[in-house]
Amino acid sequence: MTIESGAQHADEPTRPGPMAGVRVIEVAAWVAAPAAGVILADWGAEVIKVEPFNGDPARGMVTLGPLGINPAFEFDNRGKRSIALDIATPDGLALLLELIAGADVLITNLRPGTLESLTIDPGTMLERFPTLVYASVTGFGHSSPHRDRPSYDIGGFWARSGGAASHTVDNEPPPTLRGGYGDHITAMTLAGGISAALFDRDRTGLGRHVTTSLARVGVYAVGQDFNVKRRADVTFPMGKPRDLAGNPLMNSYQAGDGRWFWLLGLQPDRHWPIVLAAIDRLDLADDERFASLADRRLHSRELIVELDAAFAACGRDEWEARFVEHGVWYEPVLSVGEALDDPIIQGTGAFIDVAGADGPIPGVATPVDFVGSAHAAPLPVPDHGQHTDAILQELGHDWDEIIELKIGGAVL
Repeated sequence: MTIESGAQHADEPTRPGPMAGVRVIEVAAWVAAPAAGVILADWGAEVIKVEPFNGDPARGMVTLGPLGINPAFEFDNRGKRSIALDIATPDGLALLLELIAGADVLITNLRPGTLESLTIDPGTMLERFPTLVYASVTGFGHSSPHRDRPSYDIGGFWARSGGAASHTVDNEPPPTLRGGYGDHITAMTLAGGISAALFDRDRTGLGRHVTTSLARVGVYAVGQDFNVKRRADVTFPMGKPRDLAGNPLMNSYQAGDGRWFWLLGLQPDRHWPIVLAAIDRLDLADDERFASLADRRLHSRELIVELDAAFAACGRDEWEARFVEHGVWYEPVLSVGEALDDPIIQGTGAFIDVAGADGPIPGVATPVDFVGSAHAAPLPVPDHGQHTDAILQELGHDWDEIIELKIGGAVL
């Protein structure tokens, strides 16, 4: 049977995800590295989360509602199994090495100095397990002189990388990054690196160390600005107030009901007559101040005043209808609550139900689909150390050994 690329016959069984059969050991906390583990789990991998006796600190960061749920932790840890080990003890470290010996991928965001002190640094692990893909996240680079500098995404990804300054309006404080924003972009970056390393291993038979950093991803996110600066020694004026936008057709506007939208006229000459028709201001086409692209840029503040007045006349729903009628490119500025209910956002597949201990719970999808494969995580969010005994039995330890390990303080 021949199947065209991207096609799936109705009677074809659902294919497993592309990471099916891949075993991942996660020795990590907080967000960036655990989020990479969730991505791989969504793609079909088996992920075992190794936690200290007091658990991943992200478990206790946010609790909401009468049941004390932690949606942020759920998002970054669904689909995994949890084992509680004290890897600072000889027996706990030995158990971790047993896990790694049977794994394809190790994910960690422990600092390089800590990894070396535990003898689980990439050099040591790859010498011992040459087929292992060792994936690490740092704040500022594994080989950097600042490799052990502490960082969260608001530090390396946002503050130091230039990202925060690039989004700062003149003379205003820098905006605060939303929770996990840079971490999740970094996680997706690491998942891509892991995939490439596994592909390379299929060809060469050898694993490798793949690494990224919060700061490196942050620089890449504003890479256009960095490349302009490096190539032309020019820094674009970033963060101008909207009333000073050089291209008024690529700007945000407030409708008469107080709701905002964004015009997407990146090609101003193309979109100029369409916008004028939609707002019923064809007279502006004959205004000498706005006769050409250069004129509209020179008099952008005056044009924005005219557009502000026009858009204040109607609510956003009416403007959306007019924009659709005239072919104006735009998008509404939606809150998280509005986006959650938005049929266009829903149509992207951004929201899924994932497995819960007592049935499905609502969740957010990781952002890659493999057509023909199920997307939802196969397992609920694990309780701390929930699978310790089962995983130890899978490693071949009987109950007498497990009890001795618990008494000796290697496992919880």
